[in-house]
Amino acid sequence: MGTFQIEGGHRLKGEIQPQGAKNEALQILCAVLLTPEEITISNIPDIRDVNKLIGILSNLGVKIQKLGKGHYTFKSDELNLDYLESELFKEEGSGLRGSIMIVGPLLGRFGKGYIPRPGGDKIGRRRLDTHFEGFIKLGANFRYNKEERFYGVEAPEGLKGAYMLLDEASVTGTANIVMAAVLAKGITTIYNAACEPYLQQLCKMLVAMGAKIDGIGSNMLIIEGVDALGGCTHRVLPDMIEIGSWIGLAAMTQSEVTIKNVSWDDLGLIPNTFGKLGITLERKGDDIYIPSHENGYQIETFIDGSFMTISDAPWPGFTPDLLSIILVVATQARGEVLIHQKMFESRLFFVDKLIDMGAKIILCDPHRATVIGHDFKSSLKATTMVSPDIRAGISLLIAALSAQGTSTIHNIEQIDRGYENIDERLRAIGAKIIRTV
Repeated sequence: MGTFQIEGGHRLKGEIQPQGAKNEALQILCAVLLTPEEITISNIPDIRDVNKLIGILSNLGVKIQKLGKGHYTFKSDELNLDYLESELFKEEGSGLRGSIMIVGPLLGRFGKGYIPRPGGDKIGRRRLDTHFEGFIKLGANFRYNKEERFYGVEAPEGLKGAYMLLDEASVTGTANIVMAAVLAKGITTIYNAACEPYLQQLCKMLVAMGAKIDGIGSNMLIIEGVDALGGCTHRVLPDMIEIGSWIGLAAMTQSEVTIKNVSWDDLGLIPNTFGKLGITLERKGDDIYIPSHENGYQIETFIDGSFMTISDAPWPGFTPDLLSIILVVATQARGEVLIHQKMFESRLFFVDKLIDMGAKIILCDPHRATVIGHDFKSSLKATTMVSPDIRAGISLLIAALSAQGTSTIHNIEQIDRGYENIDERLRAIGAKIIRTV
């Protein structure tokens, strides 16, 4: 189990380039299974979860060539579908939640798809019902081997377009259903579809491959199935979650940082939400400049003077992946804020570690926490912590970089799942961080 040793209390300075988006990469890598033709993808992040998925694709028979950093070609013309029912796949697929998204393209192209019950962050119940209910609507038969925790969907006569109203706007569920529907016969209408930028990117890639999709960017997608898809070239967006992490890091450590090439127009409410904490962001072209906040930052109140509440919601609402960052940054603000995590019931359970560091946080219930900021009048104290998941891990890392003394974070493999070479990139802007095994 890897460990970070972090000497906190130092101000950082410089430029940082966000990696390619993890959540987009997991979707578009699965889409290469939809065609036997070559697909070229650039700006793929070099992180654990993405590399695991690339390994699964390779074992499935996808021909993969690395052209350069984050730049690959994929060709799925000779797949070994027997791998899907092997013990190796059960082991590899169960360790990566994103592996669920290979089912849709395999079902659409070959009429069958299998997946072990996938893993991922321990942040509460994350249902797969939306995926499989969508496949069933398209005409697939579903089976689940409870003993082996193994799912299967089969459509020996092919898929047929259908109308469906999703019970939740699941991003991965929508992506999976879309990838199945593009090769189904007839028209598929998906209402209450997720519409995150990464889902939009997937749809644009599929259109470049020859798919017919209307309503991209809305919560109603209309898909006219086609007989076959071809190759394309695609570039992954910068990771909005990493961008938000760097904004929080700069504010919390009172550092002057420029985040380069952020694709500002795809950030949605992220800049505005950090602005509610009093954090100054300046747009310079497609970069974000964060000044050093020498005088701290003041949490806003609502127009009627009442307590500020920041909560998550499906896009275009504020992404749940950044609420933990907002929470830790609020610990040094002036004022109070209620953090309401609506979508995952266990994502706030890391706050006990911040309380141990001296943060003033009241955990109201599994979904809500009240934060009373220190206004930099007292620093957080260094401590030893264990990273429970990706987003809590980066939040604890930000807290450690702002704290006085040397902190230790164990289980940093969780952070590595979502952040590329994070220790090297932080050292480049002045952070005192060492990785040990």
